[in-house]
Amino acid sequence: MAMTLAEEVVLLSLDARSGAAARRQAVGWAVAGGILLELVMAERVAVTGTYLELRDPAPTGERLLDSRIQLIGSWLRGRSKRRVTDWLTKDHAMAVGAALDGLGERGVVGSEVPKVAGVFPQRRHPGSDAVERELRERLGAAVLGGAEPDARTAGLIALLHAAGLHGPAFPDRPAREVAPRMGEIAAGQWAGERVRAAVRDMRAAVAAVTVFTAAAAV
Repeated sequence: MAMTLAEEVVLLSLDARSGAAARRQAVGWAVAGGILLELVMAERVAVTGTYLELRDPAPTGERLLDSRIQLIGSWLRGRSKRRVTDWLTKDHAMAVGAALDGLGERGVVGSEVPKVAGVFPQRRHPGSDAVERELRERLGAAVLGGAEPDARTAGLIALLHAAGLHGPAFPDRPAREVAPRMGEIAAGQWAGERVRAAVRDMRAAVAAVTVFTAAAAV
């Protein structure tokens, strides 16, 4: 099965030698947002305006997503909806660890290796090089080469752009060179209106919590 968007965000953030990650807080927001986006695409949740709703608790067959369906159901506590920023704030740190576990199960990172500060692994599985190369080529074709991305690639780019992760996505390019195209893709006609509206609202939520966290850290 293909990697989830959350796992792709984490993989892009990990240094090939040390396993350390840049922009850990921002990565957490993008990972949590990536899980929500996949659940929107699977029609399990809805993100409308500033609110998150659980529409269908049926499992998807992907463990990372199904664990979040259960957690969201418990978190709603019988309510029909709650603020999406509240969920992202609750889940962003836990979601990174869950995505790393998924990468370990896929053999992309060494699942047996201790994690730095309990979050990030200290080294990567050698097989991750080809996986990462394919991912970066896909991003580069869309952002640098002007190719039309598929819906999942466009969704990933939207998440990276919202969280300000231009550097981890394109470490050899200054953000000013890639941000305009990433923003164009994020706002483009790459999915149905329901999904694009959800991405727009979630991008706003991810951007809001990322800016708030950065300001609080100063």
